[in-house]
Amino acid sequence: MDRLTLQSPAKLNLVLDVLGKRPDGFHELRTVFERISLADTITLTRNKSDKISIRCAHPHVPLSSKNLVFKAAALLRQDFSISEGLDINIIKNIPVAAGLAGGSSNAAAVLSGLNRLWQLGLGTQELAGYASRIGSDVTFFLYDTSYALGTGRGELIRQLDIKTKLWHLLVTPRVKMYTADVFTRLKLNLTNKKDNVNILLPFLRKGDLVRLAGSLSNDLEPAILSLRPDFVYLKRKLLDAGAAGVCFSGSGPSIFALAESQKHALSLRAKFDRRYTQAFVVSTL
Repeated sequence: MDRLTLQSPAKLNLVLDVLGKRPDGFHELRTVFERISLADTITLTRNKSDKISIRCAHPHVPLSSKNLVFKAAALLRQDFSISEGLDINIIKNIPVAAGLAGGSSNAAAVLSGLNRLWQLGLGTQELAGYASRIGSDVTFFLYDTSYALGTGRGELIRQLDIKTKLWHLLVTPRVKMYTADVFTRLKLNLTNKKDNVNILLPFLRKGDLVRLAGSLSNDLEPAILSLRPDFVYLKRKLLDAGAAGVCFSGSGPSIFALAESQKHALSLRAKFDRRYTQAFVVSTL
C-alpha cells in the first residue's frame, strides 16, 4: 500500500471544567468530548525522498514542522528508523484555531494512518503515548467513540458508551483564538466548584435535551469573552433563533447551539445572521 486517505473529524466540548494549575504549567481539566461530523480529509502517500512534505490550500495551515502532522510523522519515522519520505495532503474543512481541535485530529489521523501504511503494529495505548507528546487533544481522536471523558491535560481518555445522537448548529466567527491567550486570561475560582461532568452525563445518556441544554458549560467562557466581549451577542442571537442551549467549544471562538433534530438545526441556520459565513449543521459521529 502506497497511499491511504482518512477522515479527520472535529470535536466539541459539552463540558469543560478547569480544576487548577499543574506543576508542568498546564491546567488540570475534566471534559466531555463529542466527535462530530465536520471533518478534514488527510491523504498519506509514500515518496522516495527522505523528506516529509505537507500540502494544504488553507492559508493559515503551516506547511512546516510547526504543523502537528509533521511532528506525528517525524516521531514515528525516527523511532522506527523509516528511511522513506512522506507526502501529507490536507483538505481543510474544520476552521483553524477555533476550539475544534482540527490540528490535533489531523495529527491523530497521521499516527493511525502511518501505523497502517508503515505496518508498525502499534496498539491504541502505544499510539496514545505518541499522541500525548504531540498535544493534549490528540489522544481522543485515536478512539472510535462518539463521546469520551477527558482528564489530565485532556489526554487521559475514557470512552463513554452513550448512543445519543445530537444535532448542532456550529458557528465559527472568522477570528483565530489561541489556547494560550485564553488560558492567560483565565481567573480560577475553585470555591464550591460543581462537578459539571456528572451533572451532564445522565441527561446525555437519556437524550434529555432540555436538561442537557441547561448542563452545557465551559469554564473558559469568561476568558473568551474578556478577549471578545462582542461574542455575548452571538450567544444571544443563537438563543433568540430558537436554540435549546449554546456553549463555546474548547478555547473558542466556535460556539455550538444544541438543536432538537437535523430539521431544527437547518432552521436555526436559515434564521441566523448571514454575516457569519462559517455556520455548519453537524451531528454526533
